[in-house]
Amino acid sequence: MTKFRATSEGLIPFTDEEENLWAVEQAAWNAGANDRKAAEVRSTRNNKLLECDWTQITDATADKTAWAVYRMTLRDITEQAGFPWTITWPDAPWLRK
Repeated sequence: MTKFRATSEGLIPFTDEEENLWAVEQAAWNAGANDRKAAEVRSTRNNKLLECDWTQITDATADKTAWAVYRMTLRDITEQAGFPWTITWPDAPWLRK
């Protein structure tokens, strides 16, 4: 499919050289999709860990064992079979019924 670039004169079809360059750039972008998604998941995981850091301080009244298990499960997110595209996030202990 022909690609176009916008100019002040309107849309101009890509030259063969521009088509080839675009194809190379698109392939590089697609190749990095897993890395970008993994970084997004790790960022979410890190934020979830930060939100519950308070549970691990000495005088916290939280159930330290339940929170430790939750935090370990978060750290193990990258080991899930579907990582980074299919993630099963654990429920925080305060959300469990």
